[in-house]
Amino acid sequence: MDAINLMMDEHKYILRGLKLFRKLSVEVLEGKPVDFVSFEKMISFVRGYADKHHHNKEEVVLFKKMETQLGEQVVKGPLSGMYIEHDLGRQHIKLLEEALLRVKNGDLDSRVDIIANSICYTDLLTRHIEKEDKLIYSFARRALSQIDMEDVNKSCEEIEAQATKDQLQKNYIDALEELERKYKI
Repeated sequence: MDAINLMMDEHKYILRGLKLFRKLSVEVLEGKPVDFVSFEKMISFVRGYADKHHHNKEEVVLFKKMETQLGEQVVKGPLSGMYIEHDLGRQHIKLLEEALLRVKNGDLDSRVDIIANSICYTDLLTRHIEKEDKLIYSFARRALSQIDMEDVNKSCEEIEAQATKDQLQKNYIDALEELERKYKI
């Protein structure tokens, strides 16, 4: 298994999810009823697939290997940026969830917060993924030794095997594809 190729493939699914956030936001902007169920499915996708499954491989496996093997001073700046952006993404999702709850409870002004946090998350993650794909992952391939990359690959393969056994990827991708069909994306 090539862990970096796998993570880049996972980015493609995450980018597809970002298109759904945008589509759902446009509907809110157009004054259509908030599709709470679809927003909740997308929040679940982000938390379960993008954050827990994908970011776990980055933060716990790849980034940690880069820090320990290349030295904190070498990677501190770029990886700090990645960690900060992961945390900003989590914050936008939390604020989106809170805005959805307020709208459910009758605060229609919070519709703007639904749009704002969905679009901020979408923009943040689109740029973040581009940096990881083009810079961070390329740097890791060049800078880590073959043995270090084999360790990363092995650790990610174990994570992936357990997730496959639990049907994590299948369940989240099926939910994503269901929403893409619903919204004709």
